[in-house]
Amino acid sequence: MYQSYFKSSLYLQPLQSKHMTTFCTLVDLDPEPESRVEGGGQAGPPSGRGHGDLSRLRSSSLEIKEKEIREKGSEILREQLDAAKKELKLKDKECERLSQVRNQLEQELEELTASLFEEAHKMVHEANVKQAAAEKQLKEAQGKIDVLQAEVTALKALVLTSTPSSPNRQLHPQLQSSGTRGAYKHVGGHIRNKSASGAFPSSLGKPEPSSVSVQPVAKEDREMDSVLYAEFLMWKENPSLERSSAFLSRIYREDIGPCLSFTRSELSQLVQSAVENNSLTVEPVAMSALPMVKASAIECGGPKKCALSGMSRLCRHRIKLGDKGSYYYISPSSRARITAVCNFFTYIRYIQQGLVRHDAEQMFWEVMRLRREMTVAKLGFYLTDEG
Repeated sequence: MYQSYFKSSLYLQPLQSKHMTTFCTLVDLDPEPESRVEGGGQAGPPSGRGHGDLSRLRSSSLEIKEKEIREKGSEILREQLDAAKKELKLKDKECERLSQVRNQLEQELEELTASLFEEAHKMVHEANVKQAAAEKQLKEAQGKIDVLQAEVTALKALVLTSTPSSPNRQLHPQLQSSGTRGAYKHVGGHIRNKSASGAFPSSLGKPEPSSVSVQPVAKEDREMDSVLYAEFLMWKENPSLERSSAFLSRIYREDIGPCLSFTRSELSQLVQSAVENNSLTVEPVAMSALPMVKASAIECGGPKKCALSGMSRLCRHRIKLGDKGSYYYISPSSRARITAVCNFFTYIRYIQQGLVRHDAEQMFWEVMRLRREMTVAKLGFYLTDEG
């Protein structure tokens, strides 16, 4: 009886992949038949039937193992394929998102570029418009400067040709003959009529019946007051229209204040302020013209009532204070007092602006003459348009 013993040898072969490692077991059957003879005899060769069964068994075992290996390998590959597909889907989504971000950024960049170009074009257009306007204003200003320079030159010529001994008749309209009166004159901002500028004449004009004759200035004996002259020299060093100086303070107290002191004190203050601000207008009116006033006729007077004195007088002129719409009718005496003060302010403004080129003594005597005009006007002496 033969007994067959099979030795089996196990071989381990690792299968490595990305996710797992599989070990497959291979079975190798190495039969070593042994023959034993009962009773100590030698064994004979194996039978052919036993050898065939062993071969079939080995082949079947190998097929089973190979099938298991293929199934496991296929499963691993499927898992890897699914993982790769998922990863590709994630990558596609990320690429799509990045593409949308890029498109959005490109669109915003285009809009920003267009907005910048539009803003730059608008700024250039506005700059061109402003430049054109500035050039136009510059030309207009240059034209005005030329006109003002011509006016200043003319005023200098008038002032330089006027002296106390031989005053310029155009600069001092009160010295003109009665035949040339009646025209308008604008001096230093005060618009007034030449027919009665407010000063009592030195040698011309027909005096009133009750008036006393006054000798011409050039033929009068005069003596300079040292105190008044010293005050004038101190003021001339730094000329201004402020009342703080002793020179102007005295003139305000002794001449301007009394000359512009009328019955209606409130209106008198307004008139004095307008004279100081160089904003007073004096103009003649037709006797048939109606009062163009915004206030009552009592306040503004009328053709036969003076608004300053309140007395019934024939009013041939009216005044306007600054930009106010009201006109105030004034009598010839009131007009003479106002124009005398205006003449004084006009002259000291010329001195302040450097338009008078005379020496200090000549300026002083001209100021004294203007002070005398205010005093004479305050006393009631004035020129009329007749005679």
